[in-house]
Amino acid sequence: MDKHKFLELPKSPPVDQVGVGDRINRVQSRSIKKSTKMEGLEMVLSMIDLTTLEGQDTVNKVRQLCAKAKRLHEPYPDLPAVAAVCVYPSMVAVAKKELKNTGINVASVATAFPSGQTLLDIKLDDVRFAVDSGADEIDMVISRGKFLQGEYNYVFDEIAAVKEACNKARLKVILETGEIGNLDSIRKASDIAIYAGADFIKTSTGKIGKAATLPVTCVMLEAIRDYYFKTGTQVGMKPAGGISNAKLALQYLVLVKETLGDAWLDKQWFRFGASSLANDVLKQIAKQKSGSYQSGDYFSID
Repeated sequence: MDKHKFLELPKSPPVDQVGVGDRINRVQSRSIKKSTKMEGLEMVLSMIDLTTLEGQDTVNKVRQLCAKAKRLHEPYPDLPAVAAVCVYPSMVAVAKKELKNTGINVASVATAFPSGQTLLDIKLDDVRFAVDSGADEIDMVISRGKFLQGEYNYVFDEIAAVKEACNKARLKVILETGEIGNLDSIRKASDIAIYAGADFIKTSTGKIGKAATLPVTCVMLEAIRDYYFKTGTQVGMKPAGGISNAKLALQYLVLVKETLGDAWLDKQWFRFGASSLANDVLKQIAKQKSGSYQSGDYFSID
């Protein structure tokens, strides 16, 4: 692979943890007007990546998830569709067929998800297989072991190689923030991923207890902001895991707007990795439209 010059990566600034905490407290205390809330709920729905990433995944399970993605907004046809369906590489072709002509992307995890513990050549074969099968997006995991050993050049070059293997597919780089340490480490990992060519940076695999949080997302958004100010290039953000209700999702949107601006309030640049979130968003939309909550029985189970 073409080696990237790691010296191009600037030194990551220290994170003001008290300042981050104050920002999150202000975000969480905001009240949102009804008209703005409805706009935000529809935006959240359009940004969700419905996901099934289990050892017990079958062709029929993937088909059912794709059917849910296509029919999720049927009660209200004016609502947007979800952004993508995310599956393992072996299920990409199935999802691609089911979602044909829907405008819903097929995303695939790769690079020995969720551990990342295998050889680079195997990771690249994993990516190429997913792309050749029709994946529009690749969600890779970084080598956290290498990062924790301080082998930052290795992590950088690996991401760059995966980006090259993605061809035209967009690359989301999963940091697994619950494993790589404090906010300073998360900022450093974010910078490495961004400068190595990530189209998105993503918090978590959803496979460990520590998933997305507002403080972690704030630090990652600030890395994206600083890169944009320096280069004029947008990079997307995807918090994943632990975001199960609409109220919390709207707080994430407030944080994005205040840190990056309106240009990032679009599924091209912001996603939620949270399948269970979709049902709560639909319940809240129904409440806004009808004035009363509907039973969970009215919405399909993941």
